[in-house]
Amino acid sequence: MHRFILVFLLNLLFSALFAQGFSSKIAPELRAAIERGESPDALVIFQDKADLSKVKQLSTKSARAHYVFQVLQQTAARSQKNALALTWQYQVSANTLFLVNALALSNAPEALLRKLAELPEVAQISADPWIEFEGPIVQNSSSMQSQERNGVEWGVAKIQAPDVWAMGYNGQGITVGGADTGYDWGHPAILKKYRGYNGSQHPYNWHDAIHELNPLNNDTLGNPGTNPCGLDVLAPCDDNNHGTHTMGTMTGDDEAGNMIGVAPGAQWIGCRNMERGWGKPSTYLECFQWFLAPTDLGGQNPDPDKAPHVINNSWSCPAMEGCTDLIVNDLLRQGVEVLKSSGVVVVVSNGNDGPGCTTTNNPPAYFEESFSVGSTRFDDLISNYSSRGPVTVDGSNRIKPNVSAPGEEVRSCVLGGNYANFSGTSMAGPHVVGLVALMISANPEIAGYVEDIEDIVEQTSIFLADSLDCGASMGTARPNHVYGWGRVNALAAVQAALEWKAPVNSTDAPMQPLASVAPNPATDAVWFQFDHLKGETTLEILNQEGKRIIQQHWQAQGRESRRVELTGQAAGIYFWKLQSESGVASGKLLVRG
Repeated sequence: MHRFILVFLLNLLFSALFAQGFSSKIAPELRAAIERGESPDALVIFQDKADLSKVKQLSTKSARAHYVFQVLQQTAARSQKNALALTWQYQVSANTLFLVNALALSNAPEALLRKLAELPEVAQISADPWIEFEGPIVQNSSSMQSQERNGVEWGVAKIQAPDVWAMGYNGQGITVGGADTGYDWGHPAILKKYRGYNGSQHPYNWHDAIHELNPLNNDTLGNPGTNPCGLDVLAPCDDNNHGTHTMGTMTGDDEAGNMIGVAPGAQWIGCRNMERGWGKPSTYLECFQWFLAPTDLGGQNPDPDKAPHVINNSWSCPAMEGCTDLIVNDLLRQGVEVLKSSGVVVVVSNGNDGPGCTTTNNPPAYFEESFSVGSTRFDDLISNYSSRGPVTVDGSNRIKPNVSAPGEEVRSCVLGGNYANFSGTSMAGPHVVGLVALMISANPEIAGYVEDIEDIVEQTSIFLADSLDCGASMGTARPNHVYGWGRVNALAAVQAALEWKAPVNSTDAPMQPLASVAPNPATDAVWFQFDHLKGETTLEILNQEGKRIIQQHWQAQGRESRRVELTGQAAGIYFWKLQSESGVASGKLLVRG
């Protein structure tokens, strides 16, 4: 009898220890869902993080983008192999988010989550919940038709964008990106601005991260209903109006008098990250990843050279709606950080939870890495709803927003060829995206130097003070927690951008050796021509999975050529990477069968 009791107690102890070990990697929200008998959506987060410390050695946006892309893919392939094998075994859909080294799982059963938690390379398994986005503050849907034009919109004029156009810079040669509810690409104000217009169409210009209906997005009868665009759509579509409105403020001009965009000469590409106004951390991350290296419509053949220069993010992941897992929030922060490392400026809306202090508390606005924008009125007063700092959710007390821009009663395009006035920091952010496009079009050499671009926007903004003192910061300080550095000024920012020069002879100076590849596309062999190489040098050829298939190692002594045999390699896209004492270079290689 005593032996039975002892065995029984030992079994209880072992069960408790097993449960404790299991729960240490499983977020409470997932454990609760499992206990309810559900198969929840989950994010599997891995221990290993990519080392991108060498990216500043690269002088061009293209080189930075290729380097970041390759390192991220290599890290994810190394980390996720065992976990992917388990998802295949359990026949569970897994979306590889190499951008942050995570997997997004749909309807993951308890048994699979237990197995994944046992893998030493897995750091955390968190929930991937649907979160409702609050949307604009005001919607005056008077549906003004194109013939009821209003000339240059007040926000565009307020930041002096027309003065920049008069200098000859309207965003030409620049690509802006938008992550939102989608885009009505047929609207006259943004149709010809779409990079897929005039023949190239939708591959590399559009991605839909919405693969399922949100079960919480019910109609008046409590049914999920249908999405007006559908799922995994192959052409830009907006199921909400919000995205179309923001894109109009970035690039819109219907050539009939509706001059609603700050950078009407720029092109745009887009990614849908919300389903009728609801998004998930995984959909937000999927769009971030796509902007790093846009793909074809099948999600294949990523190309970092087709990445935008700047992206708009007029969305948030509110804690009050369920975005409470700080580990998942940090994944979003990592996504912003990686995009910036690759040379993409990440502009976000600061939030609509004002007028009190410490109301900047939702990702991605509160991140140090995000360039967040508050909303101002026509008279340059801060909008009552615009969120203020300091940021307390992570204990940093950092000042937010970075800057402010027109965001109240902003007229832009909406579905069906119409126009409407919306208000919110969602409307302010696109003004700054357009401003960045103007800066880079004026001085293309500044492309990829994200920190310099952000510094210029801040330093050239018009200082505005407020009577509200938040924390240790006075409302009369610069920057302050109400306006940030001030309301943006496109003319001053472009003038400063024109004077900007790339750093020389500094720790951040470009050290990329010049390289050329021919022929490209190649068949049996390819020649690499290198200039100014020195010391220990390694050349690698990688496949699309980031696996090294060819490696050459030698001591370089200046200008030289090297032949690389490709016999036996399958047709497709490959990537090359060069490392030497002179620096790092990378690029894409197409092999024909």
